[in-house]
Amino acid sequence: MDKKIELLAPAGDLEKLKIAVLYGADAVYLGGTSFGLRAKAKNFDENEMREGILFAHKHNVKVYVTCNIFAHNSDFQGMEEYFKFLREIKADAILVADPGVFSVAKEVVPDMDIHISTQANNTNYKTALFWKKLGASRIVMARELSLDEIKDISLNIPNDLEIEAFVHGAMCISYSGRCLLSNYLSGRDANKGACSHPCRWKYALVEQTRPGEYMPIAEDDKRGTYIFNSKDLCMIEHIPELIDSGITSLKIEGRIKTSFYVGTIVRAYREAIDDYIRDSRIYYSKKEYYLEEVKKASYRGFTTGFYYGKPNQNEQIYTTSSYIRNYDFIGMVIDYDEKSGFAVIEQRNKFVVGDKIEFLRAKGETFSIIIDEMYDTDGNSISEAPHPQQIIKLKVGKKVSAFDMMRK
Repeated sequence: MDKKIELLAPAGDLEKLKIAVLYGADAVYLGGTSFGLRAKAKNFDENEMREGILFAHKHNVKVYVTCNIFAHNSDFQGMEEYFKFLREIKADAILVADPGVFSVAKEVVPDMDIHISTQANNTNYKTALFWKKLGASRIVMARELSLDEIKDISLNIPNDLEIEAFVHGAMCISYSGRCLLSNYLSGRDANKGACSHPCRWKYALVEQTRPGEYMPIAEDDKRGTYIFNSKDLCMIEHIPELIDSGITSLKIEGRIKTSFYVGTIVRAYREAIDDYIRDSRIYYSKKEYYLEEVKKASYRGFTTGFYYGKPNQNEQIYTTSSYIRNYDFIGMVIDYDEKSGFAVIEQRNKFVVGDKIEFLRAKGETFSIIIDEMYDTDGNSISEAPHPQQIIKLKVGKKVSAFDMMRK
């Protein structure tokens, strides 16, 4: 294997960045308060971005900053200063889609790496070579490509032009995420980061002279159907094929997902990639385990997207837009005392004495315990932790570390 395989994780805020880093990401991508496509993520102000990059670099993890809006004239105000700031704080790359934004970046920070976003509809090697000639160092593949198409692109571009592709997370109904439906129905521009996700809404037909009479689109649904609602992408069972296609950066979607989602998915893919590289036999023997691990984060059912051909009707969910949740995120470790065996926990969902819970660890194997004693910050014995972000002490026994997570 000539090229190192990068696991690229989402960082919607500072906590999620730290989780992604500690749970095994080689790189993270994040957005500032401007110029990115995830306005609903908490995103990073300048101080948080500076702190996040320092933390990531301390752990030898790269940070890519999204600046992938399709810019209108007014959007260029402040862009030059922002790019100079990103260079100053040592961001590893800028992610762009718009040629105008690209041109600003090349002019004011010519020494920075520029990655071309999936939003730019990168579907062929001629486009990849076009961006390479202009100075791009990486191309993020359009989601609509098969593995065979990506392999053909890989064979027709220079070795120093990297290929990145999404391997896990929510799918978009619109071509490479370039959606006008959100803007039309809710006035929120998906191409400037404010998507209202109308693809997840429930639809029915209404005849003009019969207002209020909803006619089903699907025969088996009496009250409408989620006709645009895609299953989530999951390629953890296809790591060898992804690598063989020439992809060198495996990207997880999810900047507006929870810290628990980030930790669960990153850890599972980290283990799968490392197992395959170390000994492919180990990887093939553990496929079912990897799949069960990613199912412990919320999901909408799984699909392989376009990788093995165009999706059909089985890749959509017509009856609900809800997630499948098999596990709840109930707490985050703040500290651990080895002498007493007690962990300091910040509660995220209710748990009680007698519950069987799992500790998902950033380093080390997952293990289970039954809660038999816990205390509040005043040292009083308590039987439950019902209050949001309540700080409690919990008897664990095995060593845990800050940012390890509890689930049940």
